[in-house]
Amino acid sequence: MKYHVITLGCQMNLSDGERVISVLDKAGYQWTDNEEEANLIGILACSVRQKAIDKVYSRIHKWNKWKNHKNLITFISGCILPDDHEKFLKLFDITFQMKDLPKLPEMISNYGITTPLHLKVGIDPHNENIEQFWDVKPNYQSNFEAFIPIQNGCDKFCSFCAVPYTRGREVSRPSRDIVAEVALLAAQGYKSITLLGQNVNSYGLDKKGEEITFPQLLREIGELGKRLKKDFWVYFTSPHPRDMTDEVIEVIAEYPVLAKQIHLPMQSGDDKVLMRMNRKHNMEKYRHIVESIRRIIPQATLFTDIIVGFTGETDEQFDNTRKAMEEFQFNMSYTAIYSPRPGATSHRWDDDVPLEEKKRRLHVLTEELRKHNLPYNNSLVGKTLRVLVKGDDRKEGFLSGHTEGKLIVRFAAENKKLVGQFVDVKITSASDFSMEGELVEAGSLKSEAGQPKSVVTV
Repeated sequence: MKYHVITLGCQMNLSDGERVISVLDKAGYQWTDNEEEANLIGILACSVRQKAIDKVYSRIHKWNKWKNHKNLITFISGCILPDDHEKFLKLFDITFQMKDLPKLPEMISNYGITTPLHLKVGIDPHNENIEQFWDVKPNYQSNFEAFIPIQNGCDKFCSFCAVPYTRGREVSRPSRDIVAEVALLAAQGYKSITLLGQNVNSYGLDKKGEEITFPQLLREIGELGKRLKKDFWVYFTSPHPRDMTDEVIEVIAEYPVLAKQIHLPMQSGDDKVLMRMNRKHNMEKYRHIVESIRRIIPQATLFTDIIVGFTGETDEQFDNTRKAMEEFQFNMSYTAIYSPRPGATSHRWDDDVPLEEKKRRLHVLTEELRKHNLPYNNSLVGKTLRVLVKGDDRKEGFLSGHTEGKLIVRFAAENKKLVGQFVDVKITSASDFSMEGELVEAGSLKSEAGQPKSVVTV
């Protein structure tokens, strides 16, 4: 039987998808890139954004029509709200929580037989059996970039967020398994490894006395990198400001393998909005973290998440967010227009900021980001940066990759064997959100006196 799986949403869903593929491959099913020739089609959904859910309905209506002329079984899992989960029971042949993935082949073989497993509705808030899911060896979809889940669920209950209702409460994966997976990937030559969780820096807090903390986990990975003497970068996403400590920043500064890039969601630059969001941090706390990053790791790049047009956000409160962007000068901001999600607390509140005003605020923040991004990128012109090559660039004849700080760099090259490798690129020009440069051959990195030239870490 041929199968096809579609993944929507964040990196966590992408990582989950690698384990779905692994389970189906092991069960004897054959992958196909063409969903039309598949007899088994699955989708990993995301209830966090309505747009992603709309895509699910579009797909399943099409697939159910196909059943008129072919044998087809459909399944759905992922990050799904209980209400969506119940609706999908009527549309998909099989629905399951990701923690039940090891039982998927059994569910497929029993399809057509009414079983309690198939009819299970809702989300298990305690994430029982999640370790059986983590025990599944993923089928990595890249040979140089990998994502490692270190926890599942969330205990923060931000008023705008559906994740605690889609993935349950926080559960930390055993650290020995995390470190072992990093070691395996590094030994296999992976160059970029990202630790995933809804709140990675609260890792271990659900198992006090039984498990190490997040900075201790980073230290173990840093020590592993020193022992292996392998060239790779380790990232993590996303931390929560409430649990971000100077210890985490100091550990990152200490170990070369820990990438000097931090994604620190701010969501709003106004304390009153942060309170309504139930973010459990204020701007004083956030400012302290940023100051620590700039002091301890001055070369680090800083990314963030921001929501515009949250319920009740006034012009003055929005302007505080703009001022915060001006102050912190993020290298990248993933800015989203607020939309209520069923199940989240704020869904009960009036969505009282007009859509056109939300779009205007989004544009203002984008321009604010451009304002200081261009000078920063221009400051790197003439410098040589280490770049991980990701693939073809949109510009013909160019390859593209990112620096340790996840800044995008393109350069002219025809050698596709460079994909997945580190190269050195001398920056020749810069724009708002990317840079362009020339490939530096290894031999040309020596000065006339024969001393190695420095490669800037950004």
